[in-house]
Amino acid sequence: MDDLWTAIAKLVATMHADRIASVADALSHLKTVEEFDRAKPAFGPNADGELMERLRSRWAASPSVGPSEMAAAFRSAAAVAEVMEGRGAIELVWTGPRTGLIPTRRTEQVMLEVVESSKSDAFLVTYVFYKAESVLDALNAAVGRGVDVRILLESSIGHKGPAAGEGPRALAEAIPGAVVYVWHPAAREDAEVRPGLVHAKCAVADRRLAFVTSANLTSAAMERNMELGLLIRGGPVPDQLRSHLEALVATGVIQEWI
Repeated sequence: MDDLWTAIAKLVATMHADRIASVADALSHLKTVEEFDRAKPAFGPNADGELMERLRSRWAASPSVGPSEMAAAFRSAAAVAEVMEGRGAIELVWTGPRTGLIPTRRTEQVMLEVVESSKSDAFLVTYVFYKAESVLDALNAAVGRGVDVRILLESSIGHKGPAAGEGPRALAEAIPGAVVYVWHPAAREDAEVRPGLVHAKCAVADRRLAFVTSANLTSAAMERNMELGLLIRGGPVPDQLRSHLEALVATGVIQEWI
């Protein structure tokens, strides 16, 4: 039995509270574990397949646990997740070789969670955006449901980077309705050294979820590179990050690309 509860705990640790609640609702409509596949869509497109299969097998090995008990376990986990979000929690995010010593989540999976969980606003910052199709789809879906989507990226074409990917124009066309920003040239000119670049990579949603990462929004960073990041749930940091980005807009340091 402990293996089943551990399997639940490991899976819900990778999910947002709203998603956990959706899973609980889906499980409550099942009759037996044999119908588990019917509940899979509730876990979302970015759920960890290995952890889901472990949950299914552990549940199948626990015949005394029915769908109602499983749903109750997930509802309890959702409540705990909401409480922990209010206190602030930090999660390790890693793309690259796995050691199996500590649980980690992939960069793409977490970036998609931030965008897909956004209800009112999402602000992304990246050096370059290139062939990150899953993120592009998620951003368009967010715009479609009324989320205020904003993106800051590097605009310079005098170096390797966005010139080889989607620059401001292409990104604005690819995500109609999103606001695309660039670092205003006059705000970063330096007569003695090369002008600075937008080298930050982060995403923040609804002032409650922030992802700080080494990864650009590229297919290589999402799938092949060795990338490290931290996902911050709740606490003051997501709100501070969003406020800082808004201040950069208000002071004209970053400006909407036209």
